[in-house]
Amino acid sequence: MEAKDRTHTIEKLIQTNFEFKQLHREHERLEKKLEELSKVKFVSIDDEKYRKELQKKKLVGRDRMEQILRQHQLQP
Repeated sequence: MEAKDRTHTIEKLIQTNFEFKQLHREHERLEKKLEELSKVKFVSIDDEKYRKELQKKKLVGRDRMEQILRQHQLQP
């Protein structure tokens, strides 16, 4: 799938698929938190654990979004 088609499909799913919309919002929220954490010069052990938790949650959500995308592509 071309990037342009993929972007269009994602935008369509955000509008029509509640689960995908929620996953997309959560993905963006986690990305912002991770960006904030990356700006900290000295990271505590707790902050590092928290960062890894966020990364795992983000990855799980992204995997589910990819699954929904694939299912959508297989539909006629």
